[in-house]
Amino acid sequence: MGGGFRDQGGLFSYISPESRVVPSGHPLRRVRKLVRTVLGELGPSFGRLYASKGRPSVPPEQELSALLLQVFCGIRSARRLMEQLDYNLLYRWFVDLSPDEAIWDATTFTKNRERLQRGDIFEKFMARLLNHSEVTPLLSDEHFSLDGTLIEAWASQKTFRPKDGSNDGDGTDFCGQRRKNDIHASVTDPESWLYRKAVGREAKLCYTGHATMENRHGVTVAGRVTQADGTAKRRASEAMLKARPKMAGHRITVGKDKAYGTAGHVATLRQLGVTPHVARNNAETKTGNRRRSAIDGRTTRHAGYGISQTRRAMIECAFGWGKQHGTMRRTKHRGIAGVAADFLLNLIAYNPIRIPRLVAP
Repeated sequence: MGGGFRDQGGLFSYISPESRVVPSGHPLRRVRKLVRTVLGELGPSFGRLYASKGRPSVPPEQELSALLLQVFCGIRSARRLMEQLDYNLLYRWFVDLSPDEAIWDATTFTKNRERLQRGDIFEKFMARLLNHSEVTPLLSDEHFSLDGTLIEAWASQKTFRPKDGSNDGDGTDFCGQRRKNDIHASVTDPESWLYRKAVGREAKLCYTGHATMENRHGVTVAGRVTQADGTAKRRASEAMLKARPKMAGHRITVGKDKAYGTAGHVATLRQLGVTPHVARNNAETKTGNRRRSAIDGRTTRHAGYGISQTRRAMIECAFGWGKQHGTMRRTKHRGIAGVAADFLLNLIAYNPIRIPRLVAP
């Protein structure tokens, strides 16, 4: 005998998403627990961002949780995120929204994201996460790797016009033109620069994202974004290493690729108390000369050099995850500040994905 059908839409439900929507072994459970612990420590920092009077805004804890969820699931825009939060109970559970609560306006959500960005909340969140009692034992304090990656700008090649306002047509036909960053700029994103990664590759409007990783478990510990040019990686590397907390009489090793192997950069690192484990570059150039690396046998003869070069490849996993699953491949923001905040969010999100697997149950 077939059962009768009754419309159940008008009945009340007393089952929470915690017990029905989210499976007991779901990976987001441990991620959510770690994120909630860090957010609880950021309460005073959140309080300083808002006025004591006025209409309530988006709670900063929920705002930051939603931003991390956006990176976890590769949601490309705030409007799409609000759409998903409207009907996806798993997403509501992670952000701590009850099924009866209304979602936020996408424009309001974006404005509050800029508020967190101006308050350096993303940097504070990463610092609190790395200082967590379960995370600190996983980190190395003397062996690191540093590398950079290109982030495509939210700007078209057609918008790359002469700065002097001279006639360039509609920007579709630039064959034979000399296009350089000092005489051209994008109309939609002036801070993005035209850059070619290698000989024979196409030039793109992009930024360069830089990340520092500790070598024990491959946890990212710092990040920043600069304009893309041939020396950006070395300049950003020096700035990031200068900003690190220094310990008296304590040298660190930093693994890097061949692009960092110039004599001036290696000398600067040694003055900063850093032992540069840079990949050697003895490739022959088109003119027949050999570009000698500044690293010689005094560094490469040690076993630690080979270990650093092996562990250095792990930083590509963070970049690959951010471009494949996150929002790092092509940014939806314009200007260094917005792109840097999005890049840092991808680095932050990569850590909670991996840390629960590293911490013993």
